[in-house]
Amino acid sequence: MQLQRLSPTLVSEREELTLTSSLDPVQLSNMKSQLDETFLALEALAGVDEQAILTAASQLNMPSAEERMDIWQRNQPENERLNLEDLRSLTLIINHLAKQHQELIRRAVALLEQLTEEQRELQTSSLLNDYINTFSKLYSEGMKHQTILSKEALTQLALKKIMDLLFYSTSSGHQRLWFSLLEKTHPEPQQNLYP
Repeated sequence: MQLQRLSPTLVSEREELTLTSSLDPVQLSNMKSQLDETFLALEALAGVDEQAILTAASQLNMPSAEERMDIWQRNQPENERLNLEDLRSLTLIINHLAKQHQELIRRAVALLEQLTEEQRELQTSSLLNDYINTFSKLYSEGMKHQTILSKEALTQLALKKIMDLLFYSTSSGHQRLWFSLLEKTHPEPQQNLYP
């Protein structure tokens, strides 16, 4: 993607998404899986679809978005080439879309906090119930290459993703998402068994 065609703000935001080392194909794939789950949460909550992604890419002046859309999709074949620029673009698009739906995301998170505090079932909220059911259905349909999760695990993942969206909907959300993706590329540190 040619940076001179992008707005100065977008160039600045893209340049903030840096790496300290190169990533191997497995790490890139792990990052893409995290982005897929985040897009899935946006789709389940706000109805974000392929057209919304293309519109966001257009608003962000990403000229090659339409050409790359087949690679960006959740059900892409493993042999498709995904590069660092794709990941940066998808990170910026998620931030842009989350900002657009920030009010809905805030409402859902506020309901989640309220129901949790009152120790009430999440199903008593039609917004949360519909979101969880849609997320679970979309995950089961679109993430076939992933580990099969139990209903409870899917619910927990859906709730985590909605909380994540709240952070990604801020002005620095692209950085938060990027750092979260980079954290997933590093193996968990081994715990020292000896004091």
